[in-house]
Amino acid sequence: MQFSVLILVFCFFTIHESVQQKAPERKPGFMVFGDTSRTGLPFSKDPHVVRFNGRYLMYYSIQPYKDKSNPVQGWGIGIAESRDLINWKKIGEITPAADYENKGLCAPCARVIDGKVHLFYQTYDTGRNDAICHAVSTDGISFTRDRTNPVFHPEGPWTCGRAIDAEVIKFKGNYYLYYATRDPGYKIQMQGVAMSPGTSDFSRSSWKNLSVDAPMLKPELTWEKDCIEGASVIERKGKLYMFYAGAYNNAPQQVGVAVSNDGVSWKRLSDEPFLANGKLGEWNSSESGHPHIFSDDNGRTWLFFQGNNDNGKTWYLSNIEVFWNDSGPYLQN
Repeated sequence: MQFSVLILVFCFFTIHESVQQKAPERKPGFMVFGDTSRTGLPFSKDPHVVRFNGRYLMYYSIQPYKDKSNPVQGWGIGIAESRDLINWKKIGEITPAADYENKGLCAPCARVIDGKVHLFYQTYDTGRNDAICHAVSTDGISFTRDRTNPVFHPEGPWTCGRAIDAEVIKFKGNYYLYYATRDPGYKIQMQGVAMSPGTSDFSRSSWKNLSVDAPMLKPELTWEKDCIEGASVIERKGKLYMFYAGAYNNAPQQVGVAVSNDGVSWKRLSDEPFLANGKLGEWNSSESGHPHIFSDDNGRTWLFFQGNNDNGKTWYLSNIEVFWNDSGPYLQN
């Protein structure tokens, strides 16, 4: 009997050690960030970074509190600050404050426009009713919701009506809103795009869906499996480059790149992932996903992404510098 008990205890600790990710090694110059404030475990997803008022601000998704009696319910958006893009400190949260957000909000996209931070984000956990919302802040921490929220959801025979993973960029005088949605069968995740004038207030009536009859981009490559989502777009020499997530979380999700001359029609730069998941045993072996491409004031660009090696029990955020040549973006290592 004692021998059997020892075996059970050994198995318990062996299994426990195998499923809980150890924190990535914090090497000099290597960014790793995990928000432990809600459950005690590092859990941060969907990063988006801006430089605002002399510092970097990173917005990211955080899971619900483990304590169900907590007055703050559902997913939220965390805010962290940094001076060097490597070391980050959490300074705030954006939590549900309206009926349409009462189950949560997440997947932020932040843009500094006319001295204010405009946040585009999604409602969460309402299935086909998830939609894109908009809010504005003068300090990057406290936000005022758009009175017309939610400001966008798609229509058309190819989509279920859901809109998530907002990405907004101004290009050739207009604002483009990139979003992910699913097919009517709720299986395939695809990309669409909407447009608003350059003088837009981003309210609901300002957006025109350009992907009415078909998706802008859908999974076609083997590694993309059933999903393209999490688009992040940057302009370089008159072209747009889209860094996107292929495959659902931990499938593994990896990062691809496509290019466009008009913001609507896209061509992949490669049949292989631009940023792959890590090797077995590495901190991101389960995925390197949900990218955000950030252009700093000094011209350097950084690819932020999420990763883990325990199939989503924990989530860390990191970044890697992206370099450019005539063919487009590349990684040195």
